[in-house]
Amino acid sequence: MTIEDPLVSRHHARIVLEGDRATVYDLNSRNGVKVNGVAAKEPVELKDGDRLRIGTQELVFCRVDAAPHSSAKTTGFLRHCARCRMPYPQEAGACPNCGATEALDEETLSGSFGTAAQQVWSVQLFVEVLERALGLERFEDIQRILRRATVQVEELLARGDAVDGAQLAKLAFGAVRASLTLRDPTWGLWVAQVYRRVPLAVPHDVVGKLGELAVHFPVDMAEPVEHLVAHQRTLPMTAENFPAVEALERVSASVRPALRTAKPS
Repeated sequence: MTIEDPLVSRHHARIVLEGDRATVYDLNSRNGVKVNGVAAKEPVELKDGDRLRIGTQELVFCRVDAAPHSSAKTTGFLRHCARCRMPYPQEAGACPNCGATEALDEETLSGSFGTAAQQVWSVQLFVEVLERALGLERFEDIQRILRRATVQVEELLARGDAVDGAQLAKLAFGAVRASLTLRDPTWGLWVAQVYRRVPLAVPHDVVGKLGELAVHFPVDMAEPVEHLVAHQRTLPMTAENFPAVEALERVSASVRPALRTAKPS
């Protein structure tokens, strides 16, 4: 099975069926395989309901008992019975195991895992892999991961969905770190503009990294940081975010001379 995902290796994993046993093997993939959140460094025998994370995809392993009296074909779209949770072909009309006609929708089956939640979860995975790529200084991987991760965030914003503040903070911190590592302000500029589009205060550690980036690229960062400060001042001030806003104002003040120099007289 081919999964179109930049975090999936060409030969990533194998699931071997032997009798009534199913075992997953990680084929020395770059980003690994997780079963129920635990890295599968050795072969893992799968149980009904186990979740496999491969790249940004989550696969659910289901053990299905044979239904010899069912005449329904096994091809086509699968539904999951709301009563016994057994998967069965959509064209069967009713669950061959218990006869129920009600089916679970995708969000119920996956545990609040609809489209928006899927993208938030994907951002979390990108953050995890980005941290690894930064640690190993894999520059091409850093760029590739950030392009995909920022697209996920942009899609959420375009639909008007809420952005998870904690995940955005982690991604923003990694993105500014990437700009420092790559010696390119692009990802830091993205962080500055994305926080102008959400009702969230910039975390203090992200402000610190933006300050470091502004030292290296004062002309590039001056105007975006100034606009970001103006936006942050429109948000309710709390004891938690006030120090971060003050720090951001200091960054803005430090690069303001560069902004005046860059503007034509």
